[in-house]
Amino acid sequence: MKVLVINGSPKGEYSITLQTVRYLEQQFPQVSFDVLHAGQKIKALEQDFTSAIDAVKQCDLLLFSYPVYTFLAPSQLHRFLELLKSSGVSLSETYAAQLTTSKHFYDITAHRYVQDLCGDLGLKYIGGLSADMDDLLTGNGQKQARDFLRYLLWSVEQDSYLPRPQPQPAFTPVPATPAADDGAEKPGQVVIVTDAEETDVNLLAMIARFRAKLPYGTRVVNIREYPLQGGCLGCFRCAVSGKCIYTDGFDEFLRREIQSARATVYAFRIKDHSMGPRFKMYDDRQFCNGHRTVTMGAPVGYLVSGPLGRETNLQTVIDARASVGGNFLAGVATDEQEPDRQIDLLCQKLAFALEHDYQPPQTFWGVGGMKVFRDLIWLMQGMMRADHKFYKAHGQYDFPQKQWPTMLKMYAVGALLANPKVLAKMGNKMNEGMLMPYQKVLNGTKK
Repeated sequence: MKVLVINGSPKGEYSITLQTVRYLEQQFPQVSFDVLHAGQKIKALEQDFTSAIDAVKQCDLLLFSYPVYTFLAPSQLHRFLELLKSSGVSLSETYAAQLTTSKHFYDITAHRYVQDLCGDLGLKYIGGLSADMDDLLTGNGQKQARDFLRYLLWSVEQDSYLPRPQPQPAFTPVPATPAADDGAEKPGQVVIVTDAEETDVNLLAMIARFRAKLPYGTRVVNIREYPLQGGCLGCFRCAVSGKCIYTDGFDEFLRREIQSARATVYAFRIKDHSMGPRFKMYDDRQFCNGHRTVTMGAPVGYLVSGPLGRETNLQTVIDARASVGGNFLAGVATDEQEPDRQIDLLCQKLAFALEHDYQPPQTFWGVGGMKVFRDLIWLMQGMMRADHKFYKAHGQYDFPQKQWPTMLKMYAVGALLANPKVLAKMGNKMNEGMLMPYQKVLNGTKK
């Protein structure tokens, strides 16, 4: 059994995720493990991908090993998968699986992204193991890792893998109609972040229409033109100071040119089930802000060229990003159908949000995600000092044990409910009691 580990971590041998692979290598000497440091050597692979193709052809199973970065895989692995897909190498008889480490912040969307790419490549995808960063240090975590590899070996022996996706018809975009700008001065500042190229004709038309129709001032930041030196290295050098180790000035540019705007609109063409490697590099590099929701309260919108209706995972990422960040998602306009109407509606909703400071409550995506971050930063406050300071200042340490009056009240209610005689006499009093606080609110609003 020959396993080729695609190490997507930019740390190479220092990857925490890779240590689980090394553990399995010791526990299963009958399995041959080779490691391709795709994340660390992505720039060299961009120049010459031959060694990667040769290695992939010789293996029985591809094991994608990576840390979860901002909802998905690191940008370096995005780029590797793009190169592998464009190489045209035949992988129809090769099995695939994935192994990740994280704090389980949207590991599900990261796994689905890699699974979708495995489908595009024709691989026989088996499944994945999503481990906590510290799992390998525990007996149970070690057992889960061993069981995972046993499952992979059994699946290969049985030729058992998930159904391959059915081919989709080619997507034909509906052209957007650029609208004429009347040249009138507009208030406010909305930034449009895009990676559009000259060949993205319809996306550029969508951007033009949006700028003309929105009753607020706009400016475009094309991240393809910014001299990013590379993707996030996961070095944590920014944890205390917020200063990135790269010298390209992106951290200052991000805060000055993008995060200072009243609203942000992202404009991109769907590439390989995501916003593409360049946008992923942009997202990952925002880790200079750590886990701080620095733009909460600012609405967001999306202009998307491509069949978003087919991309359920990407839809989840878009929704979750907004909810976690505390941003009202004003809308997602695509060129699947009626792009002009969708763009105009996005403009109207974004203008409403800006005019009325509209900030709806977070959904499960945001509440659940922020609780993961809350507990993480509390434990790591000594290192992630900037995050800790931000969380304290914004009341994000909302631990339930702080709400002791409510807890005591629930003990009293629980004691009553445990008494059959009291319960029989209560009748509808419980429901009436639960509504009393709300009744006070309603009575207080009567005119």
